[in-house]
Amino acid sequence: MDIKNFVAGKYTKQVEYSSFQPENISNEWIISSPQVNKLLSEANRLLGELNAFSQLIPDVDFFIKMHISKEATTSSRIEGTKTNMEEVLLKENEINPEKRDDWNEVQNYINAINFSISELENLPLSNRLLKNTHKILLKSVRGKHKLPGEFRKSQNWLGATLKDAIYIPPHHSTLPDLMSDLELFLNDQEIYVPHLIKIAIAHYQFETIHPFLDGNGRLGRLLITLYLVSNDVLKKPALYLSDFFEKHRSYYYDNLMNVRLKNDLEQWIKFFLVGVIETSKSSIQVFKDIIQLKADIENNRLPKLGSKTEKGILILKVLFESPIVSANKIVDELQIAHSTANRLLNDFVELKIIEEYTGFKRNRKFLFKEYFEIFERKE
Repeated sequence: MDIKNFVAGKYTKQVEYSSFQPENISNEWIISSPQVNKLLSEANRLLGELNAFSQLIPDVDFFIKMHISKEATTSSRIEGTKTNMEEVLLKENEINPEKRDDWNEVQNYINAINFSISELENLPLSNRLLKNTHKILLKSVRGKHKLPGEFRKSQNWLGATLKDAIYIPPHHSTLPDLMSDLELFLNDQEIYVPHLIKIAIAHYQFETIHPFLDGNGRLGRLLITLYLVSNDVLKKPALYLSDFFEKHRSYYYDNLMNVRLKNDLEQWIKFFLVGVIETSKSSIQVFKDIIQLKADIENNRLPKLGSKTEKGILILKVLFESPIVSANKIVDELQIAHSTANRLLNDFVELKIIEEYTGFKRNRKFLFKEYFEIFERKE
């Protein structure tokens, strides 16, 4: 079926309102639009380039941790939290008590991403995996009473009240069939739909179904990365679209809504592919900047340490994994004396690799600012 002939669904009368009932999507969708095919080709090319970079960098998992921290911060901010990247990297007891609820939500999202990516080795991208991930997402935070790990058993809506809702998802009684169809679509190897087209449609459908009482936005955005990794489109989880969706938030919601109102799936897919293209470019530049920064420090700055260069290389590795460090962290990682750790950190300050940002004389913390700013620039 050509996406031009896509029928999103219809509004169904309930007792005091009408909910949107989507059509099933598990079909072999055909793309006849030259514009969509051109965008698809460019998106696939850039994903291939991003994939290559993610496999070229030594210790790439350290850098992926920062990508995940960035994604968790941005995706949660779309939902209203106000935690920033710097705070995400701190421990809970270092966070202002007024900000700990937001901080915990972001930490849950980091844990949910890490859990779901690792679980792909044991489980297919399935409703079971989504439920297990959702349980982590809502653990001991503001949504903890909204059925963590379970599909909703009541009506939800987008808006202040049901009466003035912007959008009312399908009635909960239809969720099992809808989510089974979505799961089939994601995993069916018998139908050929290009991966980026498939996940664009699947993301739309997930957000339209809105299967959980809370956390649908974050989980729906994570679904994109999970699909790309589970199908070996990406070897590493290095692409997250939340930054693009947040920058173009009104277009994001408008395009989703226009599929439901006008059956305009083609425009949504174009928007989605542009998001993949722009985000891939940004992520490729992040990897290029990391490679350049690492080379500059190793070739031009660390040799100035002389006999301490070897320990300097070990500290640099710690900094790439965790760009906020203390003397205690260096002591634990390198198994060296506290006084030696302090001297090395002072050397790193003089080499302009790190800077002390607390202003304290004791319990000082140091920021690997140049590295940190590579990820901040994405904003």
